[in-house]
Amino acid sequence: MRNVSPALRATLVGLALMCLLVAPASAQYKWKDSRGQIHVSDLPPPRDIPEKDVLQRPAASARPVAPAAAPAASAASAALPARPAVDPELEARRKQAEQEAKAKAQADADKLAAQRADNCRRAREQMAVLDSGQRLVQVNPQGERVVMDDAARASAAEQLRKAMATDCR
Repeated sequence: MRNVSPALRATLVGLALMCLLVAPASAQYKWKDSRGQIHVSDLPPPRDIPEKDVLQRPAASARPVAPAAAPAASAASAALPARPAVDPELEARRKQAEQEAKAKAQADADKLAAQRADNCRRAREQMAVLDSGQRLVQVNPQGERVVMDDAARASAAEQLRKAMATDCR
């Protein structure tokens, strides 16, 4: 190794150091939280994650099992601040989308109510004309004017009653 140039020696030392640094980077933990989301990290899962929900851990790592009676450990974990479950910005966007959806649904309901009110008003006006007893004419498919007989008047009245039953509530 005495005949190796200093540049090659530095390169070999650098590669050896990189190999040593890469090994811990591959140490990955994988676990499922209480909501069913899967997390991957180089840090071990929180203590409240049951052993059955830890899906993967580094080969050289074994999770220390805490004794059943460890009040100091539970007090220490209770003192740690809880991490937010979701991103606040994401939560704000979700709430805004819900509000927009509610506003759109309300606008659609208002539009439908206005259409029904208009249909109801028109049906009542037409029913009043039918009930007035005056002579009414219709235009047939050939474009001729035909006077409505009692059967046609009764049929039109029945259709108007159905329309009023659905729109005049």
